[in-house]
Amino acid sequence: MSLIVAKFGGTSVASTERIRNVAKRLVKMKQEGHDVVAVVSAMGKSTDELVAMAAAVNENPPAREMDRLLSTGEQVSMTLLAMAIDALGVLAMSFTGRQAGIRTDEAHEKAKIVSIDAERIMSAVNDGKIAVIAGFQGIDANGEMTTLGRGGSDTTAVAVAYGLNADECQIFSDVEGVFTADPRVCPHAKKLDEISYDDMLELSSAGSGVLQMRAVEFARKYNVVIHSRSAFSDKPGTLVKEASMEKAVVTGIAHDTSEVKVTVRSIPDVYGVAAALFTGLAQAQVSVDMIIQNLSNDGLADISFTCPGKDLGRAQEALKKLMPEIGAREFGVDEDIAKVSLVGTGMKSSPGVAAKAFSTLAENEINILAISTSPIRLSVVVRNSQAVDAVRCLHTAFGLDADEVFEETMLSAEEIAAKMAKGR
Repeated sequence: MSLIVAKFGGTSVASTERIRNVAKRLVKMKQEGHDVVAVVSAMGKSTDELVAMAAAVNENPPAREMDRLLSTGEQVSMTLLAMAIDALGVLAMSFTGRQAGIRTDEAHEKAKIVSIDAERIMSAVNDGKIAVIAGFQGIDANGEMTTLGRGGSDTTAVAVAYGLNADECQIFSDVEGVFTADPRVCPHAKKLDEISYDDMLELSSAGSGVLQMRAVEFARKYNVVIHSRSAFSDKPGTLVKEASMEKAVVTGIAHDTSEVKVTVRSIPDVYGVAAALFTGLAQAQVSVDMIIQNLSNDGLADISFTCPGKDLGRAQEALKKLMPEIGAREFGVDEDIAKVSLVGTGMKSSPGVAAKAFSTLAENEINILAISTSPIRLSVVVRNSQAVDAVRCLHTAFGLDADEVFEETMLSAEEIAAKMAKGR
């Protein structure tokens, strides 16, 4: 008998009908002879609705209260799912993060899991029940409710799978697995049968929304195999595991339209200035991604960096205070950008990837605003309106196209670009 941890995202439990379908799937696993533990996200867009309600009563709500508010979304899902399982004649028991023994640090809204005490979960499983755990949340050493940040239910599932020494960690969402690109943007994208932890980590950090980056980090650290699959299909998905012997040069292409570019202008070109700038941003909890420095002949420099759009307010406040300290003249913000990234562990031993990528973009009249590289990732910043075309032409150039066309959403490049811009 194997132990399966199955995580279901917000789309999978977005309505009572979908919750009943998830219950049927879990009961089927149980009837097939498996022990089953489920981890659930909040229903549909309920987290966004809770955030909006908080903003309506307080423009800057306390982090502690936000954690207590947002944790209720998953608690609704877990309770309804346990009820739906019970209605099918199978015993179930729901657990909050605290009841499930998920201990975190004290960082509200982005806490990290420090330990799992799975005794209560295993007790329920040993009693023949399906344990249903609220994802995204835990408890700190002071007994305070904490949340793990966006996508944190993925991390909960991987951590629980590790704590229970589960045989499988299946993460169900509204897609059939990991594709070589977003199939809604790139119709010829292929579903991967498996992908290495390193490649998945880079794709997640570059904007692929299939799996949360921290969940993949946790899985790699503790060697937890993830099976990413669809909640609406019985087809096998994508295994995220240790790399196989053979590696493609480029595994996939990710894009991210949620970042902004900030340029600090006319900074004295002396030692210590960059340190002061990025120390101040770090203290303001601004996550910096790409950094570009341009020097002039008059002893001054411009420094540009990209960061998540959600961090822009904190970045602007920090820069207003830092400007006199670093001697900068001004700073500007460019929100009309997108990051497109090529990812693949095979890139380390394959020269010419950058040349081919830049040539392909040039041939398609796509201008590059910034470049960043690592041994297994090449990222470029382009205009938001050109992101779709960039993904598609690079996908073709590096031989990632499938013979079949993904038909769920066949929008034009202009329609997709407009849709992405509207959703920023």
